[in-house]
Amino acid sequence: MQPITIYYEHPEWFTGLFARLDERGVPYRTAKPENKAFDASRVRIGSTSLFVNRMSPSAADRGLEYAIPYTQELLAHLEQRGLPVFNGSRAFGHDISKARQHDLLQSLGIATPRTLVARCDSQLLTAAKHLDFPVLVKPNVGGTGAGITRFDTEDELRAAVYDGRMPSGADGISLLQEYHSPQDGRITRVETVGGKFLYAIQVEVAPGRGFNLCPADACRIIDGPELSTPEAGSHVIGLSVKRLNPPREKIAMVERIAAAASLDAGGVEYLQSERDGLLYVYDINAMSNFVADPVRVLGFDPNDFLIDSFLTRVREKAA
Repeated sequence: MQPITIYYEHPEWFTGLFARLDERGVPYRTAKPENKAFDASRVRIGSTSLFVNRMSPSAADRGLEYAIPYTQELLAHLEQRGLPVFNGSRAFGHDISKARQHDLLQSLGIATPRTLVARCDSQLLTAAKHLDFPVLVKPNVGGTGAGITRFDTEDELRAAVYDGRMPSGADGISLLQEYHSPQDGRITRVETVGGKFLYAIQVEVAPGRGFNLCPADACRIIDGPELSTPEAGSHVIGLSVKRLNPPREKIAMVERIAAAASLDAGGVEYLQSERDGLLYVYDINAMSNFVADPVRVLGFDPNDFLIDSFLTRVREKAA
């Protein structure tokens, strides 16, 4: 078997994956955008059995602004040449566009917070007149909650625009979205692999701690012990998790989203709103991080299921 290529940029998020690949004797190699180039004139690509895309839309926040458009071109090139790509261009396209996620959810008839898309700060003020406050301003491209800002009144939003304090995303597009505070301060994140339910966690967010809900950064089990977070490299105070067993209809909803977004592996986040009591899906993650200390939280290592999915794709291509 030719090696699998793991394409990534975050220095710590994948230590668990690499360890399990080593322990299972699966041949692999790594590639990063800063030292990767491709020959666009080359017709045949045969040195890897599967290209695994683990690029995060938050790469721009770590000084890799070029990584997003470069990855788009790389994935399209590999797919055109017939190489199997795990979380390919369609999945990545949804991961790097919150506007596209919103459209996908609406096309499926799944409730998502009311959202307006703007290309400049002045448009945000006009758009705000059509929404109920509080609202969130979100960069269209982003991850780990970076740049998301809450405004409780139109005056707060106007002051931020006039003072030049609005966050700017990698593509210059912002989303203005009605904010729904989650009941009991808890949201649900469901992970899928191969389009099927893998596990779900409930994430408890301490008041005022912001919008980074990355499960690899969780610091403790809800009402339980602290967690070790080697992938994150540090504990994030105010983020707690526990395993959850969602009802079948919620699992089916998430699997529909995964299929529509072409997610080979990915997570979906939803909440029960304090505002109106309804359930809203608000985020789709193709570059999904598994929960910190998974064996303690879940009772198993989800990286094994991820690797199994890699190997299934390799066998399907060889058949």
